[in-house]
Amino acid sequence: MTWVAAVARLRARREPGVLVTVATVRGHAPRRAGAKLVVGRTGTWGSIGGGNIEAVAVDRARELTATHHPEPELMEFALNDKVTGRHGVQCCGGAVTVLLEPLPVVPAVAIFGIGHVGLELARILARHDLDLHLVDSRPDMLTDERLGVPLADAVAQVCVHHTPLLPEEVLAELAPGTHVLIMTHDHAEDAALCDAALRTEGLGTIGLIGSAAKWSRFRQRLATEGGHDDATIDRITTPIGTPGITGKEPATIAVSVAADLLRTFEQDGGRAARAAAAADA
Repeated sequence: MTWVAAVARLRARREPGVLVTVATVRGHAPRRAGAKLVVGRTGTWGSIGGGNIEAVAVDRARELTATHHPEPELMEFALNDKVTGRHGVQCCGGAVTVLLEPLPVVPAVAIFGIGHVGLELARILARHDLDLHLVDSRPDMLTDERLGVPLADAVAQVCVHHTPLLPEEVLAELAPGTHVLIMTHDHAEDAALCDAALRTEGLGTIGLIGSAAKWSRFRQRLATEGGHDDATIDRITTPIGTPGITGKEPATIAVSVAADLLRTFEQDGGRAARAAAAADA
């Protein structure tokens, strides 16, 4: 497997990793500059030459995956018989500098309903490194002509789902931890999505756009028809967005919701790092 494919695999698995690259070589060394190794929590792909260099780099890479907001760093190795490394001696005679670049798990967001607010929100979120799912039952909301300009400079990996009959089926396809935002054109569709989201294990936050009156009706329906208890229903956040921003223009709502999501991403990153550190302890 190529290092590019390995990086893509880690992203698809939502597993943190580190890309290790031989940055500089002076004298004799096992690999030339540019050699790469991808390190995941339990596996590695590629090689930077084996021996002490690689073993130490793998150890450090796995330490980085357990760190909140890890930064790239350089490691230097002298390859001579006077230097005993943690995993033995390499006496090729040269010196090597290795660059470690963290590959954190990127956030994932699914927007159900790409109307005026959904499109503005997609425009903002697409400028961030995340997996972005755009879901709508109306084909005209997802055309290349409509999405092309707002998403022209997208950094996110964007996946478009046209679901004319059952948009809630997309929930089962989402990666664990995906944050769900429900803002379709149809209150019946919103209600079905709320019920399905509560029945889908492993999702991140669930947000619903709408008024207090809408939520009151939904809450009662989720309890009586859906059979959900209060604690389960409380997983749904409504209204969504940053408190105190009360404007109703689509762009204003989108900025508010995006800001609240970014704060959630920061909190998720801290929890993930603490969980990884605990698992490695």
